[in-house]
Amino acid sequence: MSPKTAQIRLVSSHPEVYEPCDDSFALVDALLADRTNIIDHRPRLCLEVGCGSGYVIASLALMLGQELPGVYYFATDINPHALRVTRETLDAHAVDAELMCMDIASGLEKRLAGRVDVMVVNPPYVPTPDYEVGSEGIASAWAGGENGRSVIDRILPVAHRLLSDKGWLYMVTLTTNDPSQICLLMRKKGYASRIVVQRSTEEESLHIIKFWRDSDIQLDTKENVTTNKSVPARAMDSLVSQFPQLSFWRGTNSNCL
Repeated sequence: MSPKTAQIRLVSSHPEVYEPCDDSFALVDALLADRTNIIDHRPRLCLEVGCGSGYVIASLALMLGQELPGVYYFATDINPHALRVTRETLDAHAVDAELMCMDIASGLEKRLAGRVDVMVVNPPYVPTPDYEVGSEGIASAWAGGENGRSVIDRILPVAHRLLSDKGWLYMVTLTTNDPSQICLLMRKKGYASRIVVQRSTEEESLHIIKFWRDSDIQLDTKENVTTNKSVPARAMDSLVSQFPQLSFWRGTNSNCL
């Protein structure tokens, strides 16, 4: 029997809330692809930053529910309409999560520091003028500033503080976001990474990247700081080789919005 995910017909909606689209489906597919590993990992606390319609957090709770009934689920969003829609989506699927209205995880960094075992993020990644970042309503779901990195670059240090020693981060990125450079930034914090799902559409090339703490990388990073060495060139070459040199654009006129 295939693992359950949220049913689109049961996902609630609102004009100011981002509906499930290609990036949402790719993120859930990545979680499904890694589901056996997640179950073996036995997470106790899962967090979604930017829950939108609730499709992803509901799917995660459903696919882990039977095997891991004691998991705690949290979800945040800066858009209050999204939290109401997410609650309706969770209720329709008979699963639960603690929902909080906040920017990224600003109210959770002390409460959940070092405790999050699985963190999932579909960030605002579309390149836009910087003044659009943090806009009210649905625009907050996609406006990513220059190169689509304004919010992503704020999320990475938050993830580093929240993730447990065994914590895993799953993040949606666009080719324009320079995902290899994102991986390099996380490598400097001691994280390994790999692409779980790669998907190209007519408008964009998506990569769902998984990050996890790696003791060997952490040791290398400490040695590099001590000896004033940079990350080896071959490490960067390895990261770059994972990403095709494509540059698709998802505008705000997408049929999924």
